[in-house]
Amino acid sequence: MAAKDKFHAVVRIALEKEQWKITDDPLRLEVGGTKFEIDLGAEQLLAAERGEQKIAVEIKTFLSDSPLTDYHAALGQFLNYRLAL
Repeated sequence: MAAKDKFHAVVRIALEKEQWKITDDPLRLEVGGTKFEIDLGAEQLLAAERGEQKIAVEIKTFLSDSPLTDYHAALGQFLNYRLAL
């Protein structure tokens, strides 16, 4: 299991305060033989006629010596997750 980001707990609490139900911590997916671990999976019940919304949340900090490298790593992860979802 990957290490949790520095702000993982804070983001989780904020989502829960906004009425999101955390369903997975982490959200594990397997697509085409590739395994993904997204930090949080959550759902929020809406009005009956609108059904359910679900989100996957990846938490990132840019604290290394090279924020640009952190950005590129996060962007690559986002693109992979977008394809998988």
